[in-house]
Amino acid sequence: MTAESDCYTAAIGAGVDPSGTPWAELDPALLQTKRSSIKWARYPADVLPMFVAEMDFAVAPEIRAALHRAVDASDIGYVDSPVSYAEAFSDFVADRWNWQLPREYVRLTTDVATGVVEALRLAPKGQQGRLVLSTPCYPGFFEMLQELPFEVAEVPLLLGREARAHLDKHGENDQPVAELVEAAGNPATLNLAAIEHEFEAGAAAFILCNPHNPHGVPFSSAELTSLAKLAAAHDVFVVSDEIHAPLTHHGATFTPFAPIAAETGALSVTVTSASKGWNLAGAKCASIVAADDRAHRLLGGLPPEVLTRTSILGVHAGIAAFTEARDWLDRAVTQIQANQRLFVALATAQLPSVGYAPGSAGYLAWLDLRSASLGDTPAERLLQEARIGLNDGKHFGTGGLGFARLNLACAPDTIVHGVERIASLVSKAAAQTGDQA
Repeated sequence: MTAESDCYTAAIGAGVDPSGTPWAELDPALLQTKRSSIKWARYPADVLPMFVAEMDFAVAPEIRAALHRAVDASDIGYVDSPVSYAEAFSDFVADRWNWQLPREYVRLTTDVATGVVEALRLAPKGQQGRLVLSTPCYPGFFEMLQELPFEVAEVPLLLGREARAHLDKHGENDQPVAELVEAAGNPATLNLAAIEHEFEAGAAAFILCNPHNPHGVPFSSAELTSLAKLAAAHDVFVVSDEIHAPLTHHGATFTPFAPIAAETGALSVTVTSASKGWNLAGAKCASIVAADDRAHRLLGGLPPEVLTRTSILGVHAGIAAFTEARDWLDRAVTQIQANQRLFVALATAQLPSVGYAPGSAGYLAWLDLRSASLGDTPAERLLQEARIGLNDGKHFGTGGLGFARLNLACAPDTIVHGVERIASLVSKAAAQTGDQA
């Protein structure tokens, strides 16, 4: 048997998703007739949607039951208190990451985007200032920052050989980079030297994306400690987006930034949600979490509406996720890893000109199509000619041109069909390039 067939058999598994839904019921053609979210409504029916970060998997039965109970009780009013949610979240992070989180540090908001914006409005250096992003990164950050008067400084991540060169240049003082470069499977690392330069130049804030989107990298404890020390030394406010943390792969380690920030004296808040881990984006509930007492006092300046805009259905869904649906999450991660192995096998065989370094968190694949003769915006051409919807790297900031992001949280057959569509266009483009030459 070939590697592709072995991986396909493993991904198919028992023939059901983490909720027990047969793969046949997750056929994209069928889902387009049942679901109305962006993923299923944006493109015509002939486009295979593998872009926005929504899972195709059915929502966990425990969460569906919690939502049914709330609706049956007509409990669809305004949110008054985060206490029950905070208890569930604190217990989850203690169990999963040994993060001993005081429950009073947890505040609620509508979603992670709102949490990031509202937290940055409280940046101690004032609303005017320079904000640092490690790119390529989640395009939503750029959209969020349009609401704020920050000037954005993009610091590209270090990738592969670049990380090794960075280590060689900075020597023993850059031990965190050494550890990350030596760790198998990590395709990217923070450029700590460039970040330090921006901090020294007067940056007011830094958005940390951990695990990183789109690379799927949960940054190491040593690297995060170096970042926290730099932030503390230069009085930089760190907002850590950890929405993909529950999806850290089995065998990999996620390190929350808040305990490190508290230990080093860095001012930081974490913004996160159950929405990615349990596929609840539309439920509209997220948390803004203080790293220590100083950050807790800072968050005391949030307007009351930050809480009351939260959906009470999202609160019920989040509590069920963190308490009752942990096994569903574990099954989802297992399936995502099987799907990732399938994609690697298919890409190796059918897409030799496409680069891909598998991450160890989440279900997003960051594809390097710069050698595939599809131009700087490959997703645009793939949409028009191959009828597959991906996220174009041009929206991810510096370092994104020539890349595209693909979603692997779907039925295995969807991945097979997606690779076939990409491979067909890549072969066509290569033939055209050869003819022109």
